[in-house]
Amino acid sequence: MRTHFSTSSSPRSSGESLGTVTDDTSDSDTPPSTPPSETQDVEEITDGMAVLARAATSPQTRKRRASTTYASNSEEIKRLLGDGTAGTKFLQKYCCGEGCFLPPHPEDAGLPKPDNAAFRFLNLNLEGLSLDTDLTRTVDLPEQNVSFGSLRRESIHQKFPDEIEHDHDEASVNVYPPEYMKPHPPYSIFNAPVYDARELTKPGAEKRTYHFDIDVTDYPEEGGVDFKVGGAVGICPPNDPAMVEDVMDQLGVPRFQRDKPVRLFTKAGRWPTIWGDEEARELVTTRREVLTWTVDVTSTPPTKKLFRVLAEYASDAYEKKILTYLCSAQGQAAFCDLRTGPHITVEQLLQAFPSSKPPLEALCGVLTQLMPRFYSLSNDPHVSSAREGLAGRRLIEMAVTIHETVAHSDSKRTGVGSGFLERVAHKFIKAEHEAEEIAEKLGYRVVPGVAGRKLNLQVPMFRGLMANPLSKEFASDGPMVLIGAGVGMAPFRGFILNRLKNANCANKIWLIQGIRDSMLDEIYRGELGDHESEIKKVVQSRAQEAPPVAHGQPDTEPQPGDDSATSAKKEARKQNKVAKYVQDEVRLQADIVWFVINALDGRLFVCGSTKGMGEGVESALVDVAMDKGNLDYETARQFWKDKQDAGQYIAETW
Repeated sequence: MRTHFSTSSSPRSSGESLGTVTDDTSDSDTPPSTPPSETQDVEEITDGMAVLARAATSPQTRKRRASTTYASNSEEIKRLLGDGTAGTKFLQKYCCGEGCFLPPHPEDAGLPKPDNAAFRFLNLNLEGLSLDTDLTRTVDLPEQNVSFGSLRRESIHQKFPDEIEHDHDEASVNVYPPEYMKPHPPYSIFNAPVYDARELTKPGAEKRTYHFDIDVTDYPEEGGVDFKVGGAVGICPPNDPAMVEDVMDQLGVPRFQRDKPVRLFTKAGRWPTIWGDEEARELVTTRREVLTWTVDVTSTPPTKKLFRVLAEYASDAYEKKILTYLCSAQGQAAFCDLRTGPHITVEQLLQAFPSSKPPLEALCGVLTQLMPRFYSLSNDPHVSSAREGLAGRRLIEMAVTIHETVAHSDSKRTGVGSGFLERVAHKFIKAEHEAEEIAEKLGYRVVPGVAGRKLNLQVPMFRGLMANPLSKEFASDGPMVLIGAGVGMAPFRGFILNRLKNANCANKIWLIQGIRDSMLDEIYRGELGDHESEIKKVVQSRAQEAPPVAHGQPDTEPQPGDDSATSAKKEARKQNKVAKYVQDEVRLQADIVWFVINALDGRLFVCGSTKGMGEGVESALVDVAMDKGNLDYETARQFWKDKQDAGQYIAETW
């Protein structure tokens, strides 16, 4: 488009027409090449400004008629207006807004970015990146180790007899894991019925925790190994069905192919068997089954191999450049930020780069195996089996806290295992509530758990770890201190129920339970037997400030030879009689801790999160040894290491 200018008066030349708007940077002492025309008000210019073809070389006394010329491009306008800002400011009032004459804005000079919430959530620093940027040391495209092949249904009976009883429709795939998954070969995964489910925390709790009763009456014999108090069962959770469906939508997998049985070929490795032999495989599966059970698409940080595959199959040039950048030397900082920042899922990456649609077999080759999750038993299996009304059934119990992280869709993303178990719990609890409402309206009483059990909800599991430190070092007698925060207290419930069967052990066990608020998240309150109030000390991190030190209490001024840090902690104990965290209570209960750990058969157990709680308790135990044993810092640390090697100090943290 050409730009048209005209004036209402006739300047003598092009130099005159710009005489009042010359460049601010020009030399004011230099006389103009042409005399200035009559003073002209900018507001009188209605159609633009006069641009003449050439400048006059001598002064003229008479006015010329208004003339018009056309500037066909921005370079001509720039030549006429100069490189300064005065001409630009003059034209701002008459500009159409298309930015024809303005230099590119620095923010617009970079690479265009995908305009979607998933990409913005990545918060990538792409400063200086353009299509022309040279990228070096880019990760090579991984060799494809997985492929799909066609399969006739008749051949399933001939070549894959184990698959005869295994259905591949969507409903079955979402419940039953594939036969080729062997988390503890040669044994298969057992789908255990859910006997009961309930929420342990109250509305308003910072974290939700659920209790499950799992029916293992029909669990097969496995070499004489049995469920033990303090043991941990393995749960094989599927990916969220809604997420699996969305990933297939993003990849463009046709709906008629999603549940169609196919041959799966692998060249080497254990995938998708979890702990099978390292070898090539030919299996029967479906695309939905692969995404549901065998690949981790939510809990593992993205790798450079994943970005390289996404870049290879991105049709948009800008998306391809960004993805390639993330697996290059130049993008190392941005890549590290992605792995250490907010959690990112494969689903989000596919939404962030919508033009990338790799084949599912190429994607499977760069994703990690979806692994089992382990949960400690919160009961003594033998005690639970003796409960009234079980009619010979055998139950194991566990508590699960829901792990959540921020998602790009302004919601919360749950962990694979805890999210699956929460979905199971919601279905069970909803059925129970609906049955109670109907019974109330009709005037009859329902038996708890019956409505939920009618749903036939199942948890894929295996016996797991029955020789873990908590189970291995548990003793039926001897003094014991149990220190747990949050759901870390759950395995100690089984310890206590086992020990309290013997009345002589009631005064030999002490529990320090850390919570945030006793009204909201004190799990298993009132479920630890008749002596609960005597053996348990609850520590609330949201407790009020401690009262002042009583009058006449001895001071704790540092004595000669005292370590300053130790003296400060002694002072803190005197000034803070109400513990805020479990490590504070450990210091306050130093006498009991020191007595138990020095008893011939005494044991001290710690269970909970490593960050914060685990580290804090370890520091508190060192303080106890320094205070009660008159040890220096290094000797106190070695004291607890020796106790750990002897099986008296057991820490199970994550």
